[in-house]
Amino acid sequence: MTPSPRPMFDLKKPMKYKNQAIAVTVLFILTFSFSSSYAQTKRTASAESSSSMPLFAIEDLRPGMKGVARTVFSGTEPQEFNLEVLGVLDGFTGPRQSTIIAKLNGPDVDKTGVFAGMSGSPVFIDNKLVGAIAYSFPFAKEAICGITPIKQMIDIFAQGNEKPKSNEARAFSFSATASTWKPSLPKQPIGSQSLIASLSAGSALAPLMGQQIQPIATPVVFSGIKQETLAQFSSQLTESGLLPVSGVGGAAAMTPLESYDTRTLTPGTSVTVQLARGDYSVAAAGTVTYRDGDKIYAFGHPFLSLGSADMPMTESSVVTVIANTFNSFKLAVPGKLVGSISQDRATGVFGQLGHAPKMIPVNLTLHTSRGQSEQFKYDIVNDEYLTPLLLSITVFNSIAARERSVGEATISIDGSIAVNGQDSIGIQRRFSSANAGMLAAAAVAAPAQALLSSGFDNVDIKGITLNVTSTEEKNAATLERISLDRTEVSRGENVEIQAYVRTDSGKQFVERIPVQIPADAPSGQLMIMVGDGATLQESSSARVFVPRELGQLVDAINKTRKNDRLYLRLLRPAPGVVIGSNELPNLPPSVVATLNNERTSGGYTPLSLSSVYEKELPPAEFVISGQQVISVTIK
Repeated sequence: MTPSPRPMFDLKKPMKYKNQAIAVTVLFILTFSFSSSYAQTKRTASAESSSSMPLFAIEDLRPGMKGVARTVFSGTEPQEFNLEVLGVLDGFTGPRQSTIIAKLNGPDVDKTGVFAGMSGSPVFIDNKLVGAIAYSFPFAKEAICGITPIKQMIDIFAQGNEKPKSNEARAFSFSATASTWKPSLPKQPIGSQSLIASLSAGSALAPLMGQQIQPIATPVVFSGIKQETLAQFSSQLTESGLLPVSGVGGAAAMTPLESYDTRTLTPGTSVTVQLARGDYSVAAAGTVTYRDGDKIYAFGHPFLSLGSADMPMTESSVVTVIANTFNSFKLAVPGKLVGSISQDRATGVFGQLGHAPKMIPVNLTLHTSRGQSEQFKYDIVNDEYLTPLLLSITVFNSIAARERSVGEATISIDGSIAVNGQDSIGIQRRFSSANAGMLAAAAVAAPAQALLSSGFDNVDIKGITLNVTSTEEKNAATLERISLDRTEVSRGENVEIQAYVRTDSGKQFVERIPVQIPADAPSGQLMIMVGDGATLQESSSARVFVPRELGQLVDAINKTRKNDRLYLRLLRPAPGVVIGSNELPNLPPSVVATLNNERTSGGYTPLSLSSVYEKELPPAEFVISGQQVISVTIK
């Protein structure tokens, strides 16, 4: 009997070979995955490691050397143009610093010249990075620029990334939250500097002679802001080297921080510093000079010379470059958030990829004179100088965009500023005048500025909520006189003061104010004062003090008298003092003598009138201003 042939595979042991095949397959997959993971890790590490871009030493520069520069004229891709080195200015812009002077040429720069937004454009000679285009000559017929050497940009940011901590508080003025706030930005430390002597000292024509070198203006695009609003604040912006541009670009969405790779913010690409985003967008455009791992160097000159900062850094695309006889400028639209600008110093700005900035959310609801409600949501930067200015601009624009900006109006604000770890700061103000919108905006900016400029480290504004109500009628009146139907009163007695008020239209009405004489009031003369909160605040002896802690400052701001209502005060002639923000009335003569001895002076403010009682009256139909005093005798 012939045996049957043996099959190639043993059907009785199929799992053995199947398991071997699976093992080989798994081993192959693991090997491939490890190789891919290793390659990806290597690429990531390469992107985050120090850049290998060679740097050109300024000592090796010679007049006549040719090079190229990069910047974005349209879209997101940098374009190259040529340049020729003309020389080096030693000692400009400071001791042991130099500025390279070069002439640009190419089809695009021949048309635009040195334009706003070109700041930071990297310059290369022999494939080595020389520096950043940062300065220009106004009204020059040729595209001649000043270049900040790259070593100066890197050296100034080598240390000092963190803002120095301090708990030293600054003096706080009560009138700062009661009177009109005025915007203020830090001036550029480097202004226009002449290369030759002026024709005459202090000549008004000196800035127009064309013999000046100055930082290239930084175009700031305001989206959602009316041109009339921008005109109110343009002088403060231009004095700080910023070129305000309105009406171009869309609002920047409040997006979270996104990841970055080797193509993010490479030299020559456009970078945007966002000051506000959301329903309002305020963005300053410039150019990236150098990327070292996650470190970004840009601009080549100060943005606002803020020092340590915390501002959103985003990619951006360029719509176009507007060729302008006075000053050509770049129109850029912000892109995705990739990091934050942490320093703003003499030789440029420094940012870090992957770091999310701390913004202040603002939620504003406007109730119009036509019974409609509009809501605005946006974020603004957290900065001592910029936050109050941006608040003032956006609050004013929110009113002007929906209500008339010419003519008299009455605007009421009811809102709050949430401070982490502290009581919220209440904002209740009402204005009735031709410039009510501007006054209302300043009333929001003033307490924010008081907080951020206090000097305390633990100031953390979590958010600002505002309810604004607008009408197109003026409801203002003046306190003309007050009267009382007797000249003598008793302790604990209830009396009624009549306040005669006249409106701007000439109509007179009487406001009746009930008051109870304190049961412990001393006998003798008593002065009854009735006045609006702003007037009483200005005449108060407790004007300036240095808070010991943030909670004390928050409490003092909340105690600031309101401008839209009357206050009643009872005063008597008696010695007293004001120490800090506290009024100490009716002091014994021995205490006053101790404070005012020969071995010490200062630390307190003497009072000739001591407060016995103070009452805040409910707001009336009209915004009443003025102050009147009447005297009575306590039996």
